[in-house]
Amino acid sequence: MAATLGSFSTQAEARRPAKTVKAKTVKAKTVKTKVVKARTVKARVSKAKTRKGKRFTARRAPAPAPFRLVDGKPVLKASVAYVIDQDSGQVLLGKNDDDIRPIASLTKLMTAVIIADAKLPLDERITITAEDVDRLKGSSSRLRVGTGLTRGQALHLSLMSSENRAAHALARTYPGGETAFVAAMNNKARQLGMDQTHYVEPTGLSSENRSSARDLATLADAAYERPLLRKYSTSPGYLLDLGKRELQYVNTNRLVREGDWPIGLQKTGYISEAGQCLVVQTKVKDRNLIMVFLDSASKVTRIRDAEIVRRWLRMRPAAAEGTASKGDGGEV
Repeated sequence: MAATLGSFSTQAEARRPAKTVKAKTVKAKTVKTKVVKARTVKARVSKAKTRKGKRFTARRAPAPAPFRLVDGKPVLKASVAYVIDQDSGQVLLGKNDDDIRPIASLTKLMTAVIIADAKLPLDERITITAEDVDRLKGSSSRLRVGTGLTRGQALHLSLMSSENRAAHALARTYPGGETAFVAAMNNKARQLGMDQTHYVEPTGLSSENRSSARDLATLADAAYERPLLRKYSTSPGYLLDLGKRELQYVNTNRLVREGDWPIGLQKTGYISEAGQCLVVQTKVKDRNLIMVFLDSASKVTRIRDAEIVRRWLRMRPAAAEGTASKGDGGEV
């Protein structure tokens, strides 16, 4: 009996290590399964992220939306449109281009021309004062009263970021002050043959600054002849170092910021009376063009109007040569 018990005890002890080994094997398989499962989950997450990334990329770069033609010309949101070959003077597109309307900050193109022609020292420091604060529209500015900057910096911010206080300070510090500056603006308009244009102040905040698309194309052509204005109006951004603080400015024109267009000169503008406005000097099919859009519905549509015209000129050679045939009003 004792031998039998000893035999059972020995057999039990012999079995215990086997169970332990088996348990460890099962545990190892479980761990391996979990690792495989974790890898599978990770792969699925990675795949989902990739798909999400692809969807995100697709949303950022959608296919160009179709646009309509009426009488062979694109339908635009802007109330006024004008496109001219800068070299030949050939008009490629006109829509209410002789209408005289408020022009908002497109005014600053003339402000810049006057400063460039005055040959005033661009490194001379000027100070923002209470006189430069917008009392008409109540627009804001990051240039606080007392801020000092150079005339060149003020010109840069006026063209690139449509800085109203900077533009007003340029006129205020002009020889003879703002009155003499506005007179110079109107005199220059007459010299350029801009007979449908009148200015009352240098920023464009007043709806009494008025012009036509044809006159604005003439102004853009004149401004384009001044290399400094081309440079300042088309820089994507500018860091203004004020010593104790820095101000980062960006171009108000998305076409410049994205860098997809060969833009030689540009200016944006907006007040409620003028709507969204845009002037662009660019190149399409090796032709230097000036495009003017006034009273578009939004910042998005003023850019879309420009993109539509560019695509229209690229896709329809007859239109690009100014000999567009009558269209059927279909989509392109």
